[in-house]
Amino acid sequence: MGLKWFTYRFIFVCLLCFGLTANAQVGFDNIIQIDGVTMTADSLRAVPDVTVLVRNKNRGVESGYMGVFSIVCYKGDTLEFSCIGYRPKQYVIAKDLPGNLYSMVQLMVQDTFYLPETIIKPLPSKEEFNYAFENWHIPNDQYELARRNTNAYVLRALSYTLPRDGREAQARLQQEQARAAVYYGQQQPMNILNPIAWGQFFEAWKRGDFRRQNNPFRASY
Repeated sequence: MGLKWFTYRFIFVCLLCFGLTANAQVGFDNIIQIDGVTMTADSLRAVPDVTVLVRNKNRGVESGYMGVFSIVCYKGDTLEFSCIGYRPKQYVIAKDLPGNLYSMVQLMVQDTFYLPETIIKPLPSKEEFNYAFENWHIPNDQYELARRNTNAYVLRALSYTLPRDGREAQARLQQEQARAAVYYGQQQPMNILNPIAWGQFFEAWKRGDFRRQNNPFRASY
């Protein structure tokens, strides 16, 4: 019984080692390194910066200045060649390709782009140029818009017209509560005898704030 069990175990181990060796050999034979060069189809000039991708593998390389590239992939993969100004190409690696090294020359065909026609005409006369230079409205760029939005007069006008948000309203309420807490148990002073309030009143009067519409001082006096 012990000899038979040992024989079966030895045969199983041998078969397992043989299977792992065969799979490793098959996997190594399936890998191939491709060294190639990308050239133009009409003049055989080197095409640099060609992107060589393995389809559905998210792997790839880029040809150098002389169009030379090298990539490692599996037999049966599809290589995709793309470059600006040239038509995309595909190359399917044969599964029964012998060996693990392969050299190739990929020819790239130039692609023509047709752009819409643009006609540039000069202004007819010097007078029309002067009129256009003085009256044409050129839209502001982002820097000019940012400069105008941070202008002191614009910010002051916004501070008078925009309502307070929740944080400002809470701060204002807390200030009023703190000011009222100072006079708990006693009579609050009247602003009619406050020299600071009278000074602010005369300054606003000199500026003419009471003659303007939507005056922010009207709510206080």
